[in-house]
This record gives sequence, structure tokens and C-alpha cells, in this order.
Amino acid sequence: MALAKLDVVVLDCPDPRALAGFYAGVLGGTVEADPGDGAWVDLKVPGGPALAFQRAPGFVPPRWPAADHSQQFHLDLVVEDLDAAEKGVLELGARPLDTEDRERTFRVYADPAGHPFCLCTC
Repeated sequence: MALAKLDVVVLDCPDPRALAGFYAGVLGGTVEADPGDGAWVDLKVPGGPALAFQRAPGFVPPRWPAADHSQQFHLDLVVEDLDAAEKGVLELGARPLDTEDRERTFRVYADPAGHPFCLCTC
């Protein structure tokens, strides 16, 4: 029996509203900011788990790939068309990290705050 249920995945970042907007553009959903200083923003994703974004002063993005600077975690996002999805995430502000091998079923990008994520057809 499980001891807990996954509620939300939280990403540290310098600008929670901006990063939530990026992922809303990628995944759809509704951005909901807590009242106050905007240090916490939720993205309610239709049919999936929520993502949350937390302001982290002094945030240093992970480097991919780098054994001495762990990526900490990454998101795998399933898509039907890698080329179309790539175009969309680049327009939203993602940057390519490992996209040269066009025969693979995945490509690696960084979101605007530097977190790695993969677009996958796996």
C-alpha cells in the first residue's frame, strides 16, 4: 500500500510566473498564482498532474550533461510529432541541448530557467 500520493512536481526558478507561462504554452492548462508576492505559481494541467513553480533566490540552473553539475531531474513530455513540437517549444523560449540526432525518439531542451526536459515519441 502506498504511503503517499503524488500531488505536484515543483520546479525552483527565478521567475515562477514566466516559467509557468512557458509550460502552459507547452502543455496547456491554467496558470494560478498565489496571492501575494508571486513566489509560488501553479499550473493546472488538463488530464495530468499539476506543476508548481517556486521562486528560488540565487537559483543556478543545472547543466546537461555534466557529471559535476547534476541535472537533478527532468521532465519527459510525450508528443506525436517531434519536429512540430520542437518548433513550438523553441518559439516559447526553450533552447536545444541535445537535438542533433534526428533518428532518435527523443530530443533534449532547456526551459527558459535552464531545467532540462525531453520531447519524446517513445
